[in-house]
Amino acid sequence: MRPKRLSATFVKTVKRPGRYGDGRGGHGLSLLVKPTKSGRLSKTWAQRLRINGKQVNIGLGPYPVVTLEEARQAVLANRRVTYQGGDPRNGDVQTFAEAAEHVVRLRRASWRPGSKSEAQWRASLETYVFPLIGDKPTDEITTADILAILTPIWNEKRVTAQRLRSRISAIMKWCIGRGHRTDNPAGDAITGALPQERRHKRHYRALHHADVAEALARVRAAEGWPGIRLALQFKVLTAARTAEVRKATWYEIDRASRVWNIPAAHMKSGRGHRVPLSTRALEVLREARALPPESGLIFPSSRGGMTGRNSLTSLAHRLRLGCVPHGFRSSFRDWTADSGVSREVAEAALAHVVQDPVEAAYRRTDLFELRRTVMQDWADYVMPKPTE
Repeated sequence: MRPKRLSATFVKTVKRPGRYGDGRGGHGLSLLVKPTKSGRLSKTWAQRLRINGKQVNIGLGPYPVVTLEEARQAVLANRRVTYQGGDPRNGDVQTFAEAAEHVVRLRRASWRPGSKSEAQWRASLETYVFPLIGDKPTDEITTADILAILTPIWNEKRVTAQRLRSRISAIMKWCIGRGHRTDNPAGDAITGALPQERRHKRHYRALHHADVAEALARVRAAEGWPGIRLALQFKVLTAARTAEVRKATWYEIDRASRVWNIPAAHMKSGRGHRVPLSTRALEVLREARALPPESGLIFPSSRGGMTGRNSLTSLAHRLRLGCVPHGFRSSFRDWTADSGVSREVAEAALAHVVQDPVEAAYRRTDLFELRRTVMQDWADYVMPKPTE
């Protein structure tokens, strides 16, 4: 139930999202309660005032940093200023361009030396935003202003528009934190007003499983740093994701049990995964032992660090394999289907998360021993032993 006037107890305990006014005599004071992405509630103070004949919102800061008593003192002081014909925002509210400069400076410390991030931020704001709202006070910017910026480029330059929206949103959040406004005009409020994105399911270029053996033969015969060639072979033999192979360390390998124990931190699902190692996969690991061991990585770059994110893709492109590295997982999945491997075993081998909550609740095994046979058969298929 909404109180006629706010109380310290109500402000502390209210959990229902909404805007709660301080009643008559409250000088436009209100408490905005809304959920955050983390599932918690945020509570912020605002004052609705008429300044120079125009209704404006003035942010007063978050609760409990600003208490109810302090908020009431602030709104009374602001009301006295407006009564005398003044503007309580003078010397405080900044233009969008000024606020943007503050945010860029704050973020500069987190950008890598030599990064293009600052130049990209400045170029996009100067091109698309400043001509329309650069000189506008931040508390006067509306969702209509943001839509006027984004709508013309939303379809033709979708990535640019999305990044621009994110940057504007970051600046508006800074303004909220400073108490210059209480809402984010680049946030959820405009989502429904922007043109809907046409989502096309992306399929990675993949080979028919019958062509994988020839592709691997070309990889083994290729010139260049052996770490990348071995990493691509190991990826195919284990049906693993590229990131899991790039980050793999010797500590994850249990040679006695022929198992690769991938830690949760390296997995897309955030859960640890065991991969049975075929004879061929173990042979690749033996070759990798000749690489520099200093970093502990199984497939380090030529400089000893982690192999580059696009290194395997570049190798596949250079050798004209006709696919991308991730496509080999699709080749493996097609092979399992054509070979009569059950869906459960195939999906477990790819470390796919069970989506059906009922099935997930009853799944008590990772089908490891069944997967061991499958991975050995797959290795024999794509890397057959040379005929004598």
